[in-house]
Amino acid sequence: MTAPADFVEETDAGGRVVRFTGSLTLARVRDLPDRLKAVDGPVATVDLSRAERIDTIGAYLVSRFAEERGAKLTGASPEAQHLIDEVDRAHEPVQVRPDPKPSFQRVLEEIGAATSTAGRTLLGLLAFFGAMVVSAGSVIRHPRRFRWNAVIQRFEVVGVSALGIIGLMSFLIGIVIAQQGAVQLAAYGAEFLTINLIGRITLRELGVLMTAIMVAGRSGSSFAAQLGTMKLTEEIDAMRTIGVSPMEALVLPRVLASVIMMPLLGMYASLIAIVGGGIFCWISLDIPPVSFVQRLREVVPITDLYVGLVKAPVFGAIIALTGCYQGMNVENDAEQVGLRTTAAVVQGIFLVIVIDAFFAVFFERIGWI
Repeated sequence: MTAPADFVEETDAGGRVVRFTGSLTLARVRDLPDRLKAVDGPVATVDLSRAERIDTIGAYLVSRFAEERGAKLTGASPEAQHLIDEVDRAHEPVQVRPDPKPSFQRVLEEIGAATSTAGRTLLGLLAFFGAMVVSAGSVIRHPRRFRWNAVIQRFEVVGVSALGIIGLMSFLIGIVIAQQGAVQLAAYGAEFLTINLIGRITLRELGVLMTAIMVAGRSGSSFAAQLGTMKLTEEIDAMRTIGVSPMEALVLPRVLASVIMMPLLGMYASLIAIVGGGIFCWISLDIPPVSFVQRLREVVPITDLYVGLVKAPVFGAIIALTGCYQGMNVENDAEQVGLRTTAAVVQGIFLVIVIDAFFAVFFERIGWI
């Protein structure tokens, strides 16, 4: 049995020496820490040549004692010295909070990180779109693999279930446009031009744009949450295992349903907004419905309708792609579902507005104004 940890104090030509003996281990250290604290005065050397064994506790006691007394450590075996070095390295102070960075540098880092994230997301969306196109080509070559039931179910989720909220929103927007337009035009005695404002802005811009924002909030978030949950529960991995393509079974039906339903929802929203504006004009401006409709036919060109119908499917594809992309990128963390769902809505609305700006310039260039 090894001897308990102990030490002796000696004096030689080099000064005061503390020689450790016995087993410097947790089981045999006993009251050694208290006795070391009682050692007064400077110590020139700490000698471990007579120590039988040493563990992490012993290495810590010896290292701290030598450091506090400013003593030189000698006589340690290679194994003991390696253990003491590791203890010294682990005992280095750790900075809990990093040093504050200058505000300008912090702002630059945040801008750079946001730019990098936006670039990676854009490239990811392009790659995801390419994968969807490849899946669509595969389904066209093998029509039996197309899932009609999934598409029809998405019709109900994206379109039919949204009719109520989109209709109410569009009706109120039509009233707001008519009221604000009438107030501003009354200063020039041109209240009748409110009809022009209602007809053109709803068919050309707000009808489709507000519908796209509503669909992004409803369906885009739903797509991200559904696919994210399936990814988290490994259902998508199971589909790949049995030979079913998630792009064909999950993504393609959602994208196709959104592309088909968006023009219908946009037209529906525009008509409801015109009805709301017409009711306001009838009640507040004494413009009868017959005159309202006749004026609409005179001042609203057919190109305004074409503009809305061209933009709507593009917006639907963007919303569905963004929602599915974010859902498919959920990692093994439940918090990711919420984060990705939020990102799907924000990115979908942002991209819709950006594309709408490009459409405005494009249609102005070709004369559809």
